[in-house]
Amino acid sequence: MNNKNLGGLFLVCSIVLTIIIIILVNNLSNQAEEFGCFENKNCIKVESGLSIVHVAFGFLGFMLSLGFYLIFFSKTEEEILRQLKENKNASLKEEKFGFVMKGLNNYEKKVMNIVKGQDGITQNTLRIRTDMSKAKLSYVLQDLEKKGLIKRIKKGKTLAVHLKENF
Repeated sequence: MNNKNLGGLFLVCSIVLTIIIIILVNNLSNQAEEFGCFENKNCIKVESGLSIVHVAFGFLGFMLSLGFYLIFFSKTEEEILRQLKENKNASLKEEKFGFVMKGLNNYEKKVMNIVKGQDGITQNTLRIRTDMSKAKLSYVLQDLEKKGLIKRIKKGKTLAVHLKENF
């Protein structure tokens, strides 16, 4: 049963119990008037009944609050599981990227970090951001492509650099 249905059930039960308790309190009040309470021994039953009613109102308040929470504020289990899965996948990708980075030289690390931060960056922009010559950058990109870490796609007169899908 999902949270919204459960919340609705709590609300309906609370409303029904509230009506029953209001009727009970009304009957107890009528009995108290008939007995002329606080001067009669029969009033002990009425007073104990009123004490139970106070506890019941507390319980009803809890049920109403829980019902509203479940309907309007609670995330479903599927949503929580989806978020956990996304977080796990993101951390695994980050961990995998970290392991790959350990096996690269400083130039390759610099290029990989920039490409990761801006996937699809053009080779010209990458050259400026890495402060490498065209020849050095081309050499580094060829090595990264051979290692299967990046792919270059023609984009106008230059190439766009993307991380491979395995990150």
